[in-house]
Amino acid sequence: MFRSAAEAAAVRAEKLESGHAPILIELFLAGRPEQTSNAYRRDLEAYALEMAFPNPSRAVNALLQNGAGAANAIGLAYRARLITHGLAPATINRRLASLRSLLMMAQRLELISWRLDVPNVRSRSYRDTQGPGDHGVQLLLQTANAQCDIRKSRRDVALIRLLHDLALRRGEVCRLQLADIDLLQGSLSVTGKGEVECTTIGLPGPTRCAIENWLDIRGGDPGPLFFAFDGAGRLRTDARLSGGGLWSILRTLGRRAGIEAWPHGLRHTAITKALEVTNGDLRKVQRFSRHRDVRAVLSYDDNRGDLAGTVASMIVARDR
Repeated sequence: MFRSAAEAAAVRAEKLESGHAPILIELFLAGRPEQTSNAYRRDLEAYALEMAFPNPSRAVNALLQNGAGAANAIGLAYRARLITHGLAPATINRRLASLRSLLMMAQRLELISWRLDVPNVRSRSYRDTQGPGDHGVQLLLQTANAQCDIRKSRRDVALIRLLHDLALRRGEVCRLQLADIDLLQGSLSVTGKGEVECTTIGLPGPTRCAIENWLDIRGGDPGPLFFAFDGAGRLRTDARLSGGGLWSILRTLGRRAGIEAWPHGLRHTAITKALEVTNGDLRKVQRFSRHRDVRAVLSYDDNRGDLAGTVASMIVARDR
């Protein structure tokens, strides 16, 4: 028997009043990679804190309970506060996307019948697509190799190789398990951003050698491919290297090498170089970078060629 619109609304209200927000949040976070789930959780906590709610569940209920108009008003107020605080457009847009995704889940579960309609902040993506460049990568490898602790040296060289040679993302590197490495076939299996199935990537010679050297230190026990070191310099075989830990390693090595270095910068350098060595073959580079949208690769190609600067020079030359 079909419910009337009023009856359906009453059922949704009853569900919300009975405390479905915690269950909604739990379902929203479930089944995602750990890093993604943690990022969404932090975004919901940031929303609750910014809007002065005692916890994320109460903050989510405020969005759900009073209809689309009230939810959009809250969302727009949240957006305005983030802008006032001077947060980067990418950060603001990510936090808004988290709320929109959560409410899409609520709509799927028939808790609401509408979607959050709060626009992103305009931003320019991929402004810096160069990274540290070839010379910077070589300086990082030399600095990592020169460390007194051979365990850290071999681990860090393998990290740099994976980030640069295969253009892996920080989260992809940190999620790697020993079982993802096949040295006999010379390949690595990686689960990409937002994906559940693995992609197999062939290992170039120097990358394979760096991983083999690290495995001589790490050993063959199952588990994460990369571990952290504690404050006393002990290898923590019970502690997977975190994304923050990987960021700190690159920043420290960069400071020692006299350059600015960060994990995604190595990926930027790799993609820019891939465009150069393939003579701008977007299809091949998209496969290499594993971008879903070729427009992301186009951003790298535009910046690599400085198309705006080239056209500007042509205009000036014509006026002479």
